[in-house]
Amino acid sequence: MKIQDIEKYTSAVTLSDMEVFVYPELMYSLVLANIMSPNIWRWRQEDTFKKLEGKTPYRKLMRMRQFIMDEYEFNLDIETWGMTSKAGELKRFAHVISPEDVAKSNALFGYHGDKYYFDVDIRRHFGLDKYDDDAIPYWKTETVEAMDGFQYKSGYTKKAGECVSLSSLYAAAAFIVCQIPLEDIYMVLTPLHSQNFIDIREGVITNNRRVITKPMWFNGTAISMKAQRAMRNENITIVAHNTGSVHCLYKDATIDPEAYKYLSSRLGEFLAADFSMLIFSNFLRDRGKFQKYFQFCHNHRGQDKFIKAEILYSYEHGSRFRIADETYEKLLDEVSNEDYSIYRITSRMCCEQLRAFMEYEDIDLRSTAGQSKLKEYLKGHVREIDEFVESLVDFMFLNPLLPSMDKEFSHIAPIKLDPAWSREQVIEYLQSMRQTNSTVDLAFYAYRDMETCNWEPFVRAALERNPVSVEMSDCLSTDDVCRWLGTMVNESVYDGKRLAQPDEAVNFRRADGIEKAFTMANIIRNNAPDSEIEIIIDHENVTVKADKEYRFVSSKGLKKAIKVSPNGDLNISG
Repeated sequence: MKIQDIEKYTSAVTLSDMEVFVYPELMYSLVLANIMSPNIWRWRQEDTFKKLEGKTPYRKLMRMRQFIMDEYEFNLDIETWGMTSKAGELKRFAHVISPEDVAKSNALFGYHGDKYYFDVDIRRHFGLDKYDDDAIPYWKTETVEAMDGFQYKSGYTKKAGECVSLSSLYAAAAFIVCQIPLEDIYMVLTPLHSQNFIDIREGVITNNRRVITKPMWFNGTAISMKAQRAMRNENITIVAHNTGSVHCLYKDATIDPEAYKYLSSRLGEFLAADFSMLIFSNFLRDRGKFQKYFQFCHNHRGQDKFIKAEILYSYEHGSRFRIADETYEKLLDEVSNEDYSIYRITSRMCCEQLRAFMEYEDIDLRSTAGQSKLKEYLKGHVREIDEFVESLVDFMFLNPLLPSMDKEFSHIAPIKLDPAWSREQVIEYLQSMRQTNSTVDLAFYAYRDMETCNWEPFVRAALERNPVSVEMSDCLSTDDVCRWLGTMVNESVYDGKRLAQPDEAVNFRRADGIEKAFTMANIIRNNAPDSEIEIIIDHENVTVKADKEYRFVSSKGLKKAIKVSPNGDLNISG
């Protein structure tokens, strides 16, 4: 392999956030690796999904949300995959991207976001303040096997993953279990977060373990506003799709331009709301400082009654019912008579009156004229009228900061999988595309298919970018390392002829003999860089030759011989 290809293909094995940022096609490679994985296909046999056979993809997706919340937890532990350095990462990718461009869009290299994160100390936010300024976490975007492996990691009781891992899990599961076509799934990455937009009904956004529908996006609750944070405050770095990808910094793009235009339109529709009593009530829930200017009017047994907005929201806070939705009347029934007034509060605008005005005047709040009309109407009631209208417009309309359409789009063969196919058919189809679509070829490296892939990327990744296994074995002699590895469960988190990297093996405390051999070689090489190491894999017998021979047992059925010279050159045969 050429040097530039080695970097990309080793990146497909380790999938750090930085590697995905530099090589955006890797994001979809991971989705395809997950789609090939038997782990997600087994979900189809779960009773919870078998009961939904024949139901709509949307119904299945809503059930998927609870399944993922039950099975997985969000994990952003910076020490899970160890640390690297800014200088090292910048040097490694200097042939692809400049340090200045990295700083424009990467949170760990200077980017702070546009609003919310501007005043946030990013290093303190992520717990990096205990390290020197050059240190950054080697965050991995985990495969589903690595996510599932967390159930074996000390301190965990569930499977786990960070936001990019969860978004790729959702994308794969949406295709496999919900049978949503890949064409309808768009991955949307910002410097600090990763989400999917799924083009179903009004649209659905996946956010960490949750899914957010359009009504949820605009409900004004704390959890929904938190879910909006990345889309509101960050530039979108990468959009990945079955037709290709687009990156905010690169002039070249492979995503189909018509698909990209369609996403821009649909996402824009999802992030915009028409004025209604429900939307305005949701706005007041989120921007509570304006509640003092409004009241709600309620006709009870033929008599008009009035209640201050902040009092009604206090009732809502402890209730199952909500203002202005289908449960509104039940909420009003919970209000004590002493909190109602039979007289309109003259200093406050009645929310129902405002709704009638907006509908009668057909106010378009996206226009300057519409905003001016609203200000004129409310200026006698709302003291901070400019701030109020600006906040309302901000709540109702969000303009996603997508990468520019000013790109040089090139066509690549789109990945067209049929949701009705079996896993075997999917893998057979993807194998047939490896020569014409590099994203697909890279997917087999992310999948860790050691039977059909060149071994060099896996070996280099194992020996160069697995710091945790070295740290865990600190102060152990080589013999002690061998004994330590021998205490682990002799079972891989990857099935068949696929292999875990050393840090996955030690984090999850289980490994096939081949994985133990690579872990040992990584530790020896880091502790004694001048060592010459040989790994001999002969089906069930695995030997590491260094200062002496160390033996392990494998069930992978692989045969290979790897020699590592003191300067890092590899000789791989077999």
